[in-house]
Amino acid sequence: MSEHTADISYGTTGEHHPYHLVRPSIWPLAGALAGGIFALGMILFMHDVAWGDVKFGLWGPLLGVAAILAVMGFWWKDVIGESIHEHVHNKITERGLKLGMALFIISEIMFFSAFFGAFFDLSLFVDDVKQYLRHDYAMGVWPPPFIHPVDPFDLPFLMTMILVLSGTTVTWAHHAILHGQKNAATTALSLTVLLGLVFVGLQAFEYAHAHFKFGDGSFASTFYMATGFHGFHVIIGTIFLGVCLIRNMKGHFLPHRHFGFEAAAWYWHFVDIVWIFLFFAVYVWGGMVGIGDHESARAALEAQAASAGSAGE
Repeated sequence: MSEHTADISYGTTGEHHPYHLVRPSIWPLAGALAGGIFALGMILFMHDVAWGDVKFGLWGPLLGVAAILAVMGFWWKDVIGESIHEHVHNKITERGLKLGMALFIISEIMFFSAFFGAFFDLSLFVDDVKQYLRHDYAMGVWPPPFIHPVDPFDLPFLMTMILVLSGTTVTWAHHAILHGQKNAATTALSLTVLLGLVFVGLQAFEYAHAHFKFGDGSFASTFYMATGFHGFHVIIGTIFLGVCLIRNMKGHFLPHRHFGFEAAAWYWHFVDIVWIFLFFAVYVWGGMVGIGDHESARAALEAQAASAGSAGE
């Protein structure tokens, strides 16, 4: 039987049709329950709820995360089985999967647009008369004079080069799969996963050595939210590509059937593009160029510190 034709029948007629009607599955219900456990655990953790003398702490959220990961693993295993063993993912099914992945990436674009919007609203309108607390914090300039921003041409530039290189290796892997070169695709995917891990390690090192913390005002919060969520997406993409690496080694990807890898590659290129925007907007412009008279703001800050010191004496 052709790999593009379902070898099992769905419905009551016993006849094959070009659409994949998914059989009843426990995983949507299990996923909802896992999400509920995570939400409840977060509420108990944030409100410091105790059961008698025992505090829930992080155990509730961690249990929820473990349940969600288990559901994801079993559910996606079933999806892979539908494609590899049951051969029900034909061209029409694949078209729907592509549309779903495209809509997911569009939703991710909206997600990061919110972070960029918050960052530019703070950085471009530091003198907004309606936002007097913002003016008191930033003293009319961006970055604020008391913030020591990360040098964009230190670790961030290296991290940018690593992600750009990973984009080339994942494209190499795609080219190899299209030409049936399994070993070359394995090598390229291994390099991409390695580069993703190196990026995450460098970002953790950068956070550990930054001169400002998350609670140091709007500059710090927007910086860590934007770059931190991007780092989280890099972790997701690395896991995504790691699964593709294992699947490629098992021979799941063929020149005419490899959308699982294509979805991972789309996601990875999206992560690359977002980082380039982050590098130029947050690191270069927001951390090094900015707006306002920085020298005057620093002089005013030093004068305030000196005045406070003399008053204390």
